[in-house]
Amino acid sequence: MINVHYFTFNGFQENTYVLYDDTKECVIIDPGCYSNEEQKELSKFITDKQLKPIKLLNTHCHIDHVLGNNFVASTYQVGLEMHKNDLPILHATPEYGHMYGFNIDKSPEPTTFLDEGDVVPFGNSELSIVYAPGHAPGHIAFISHNDKFVIGGDILFYQSIGRTDLPGGDYNTLINSIKTKFLTLPDDYKVYTGHGPSTTIGFEKSNNPFLNQ
Repeated sequence: MINVHYFTFNGFQENTYVLYDDTKECVIIDPGCYSNEEQKELSKFITDKQLKPIKLLNTHCHIDHVLGNNFVASTYQVGLEMHKNDLPILHATPEYGHMYGFNIDKSPEPTTFLDEGDVVPFGNSELSIVYAPGHAPGHIAFISHNDKFVIGGDILFYQSIGRTDLPGGDYNTLINSIKTKFLTLPDDYKVYTGHGPSTTIGFEKSNNPFLNQ
């Protein structure tokens, strides 16, 4: 069974995820840790749980989701894995950082590109990849079919959806991604979101105003 632990980091209140199983291998998804205190909080959890980080994963590369990329990569000697279509966004993060008041270290370059149909293994577990653009051009989500959950980034939120007014965003594309990649999952699948509380596929089918227009 995959254990899911999350932290809410930085001024954007971004959710950073650590996934691990009984082997103690873990993956870190969207590290948003920016301050020294946030970095210490993440590393303390990993130390206290005696975890071994083996992968750094980005659902997408907007600044709030990559502020801790360099820290995680350098601290745990892991390579970055992401979708190739978000590479321009990753490269633009230092410039965007200054606009938002963040003085950030340049993210490491990806060592692996992930795409629809790929599988990310760790320990005795695996995550399936779906490609779901609309919020960002290279947005992907990580699905555990065994444990019935999705690490969805900024695609689908509790009674809301990701914004589409940022570079590379498109409303119709996002709605199509949600309907074809998320709402086709069983109702009891839990959705761990990039911001705010988690939700379920079934709840959003019935209660999300953006999906019932």
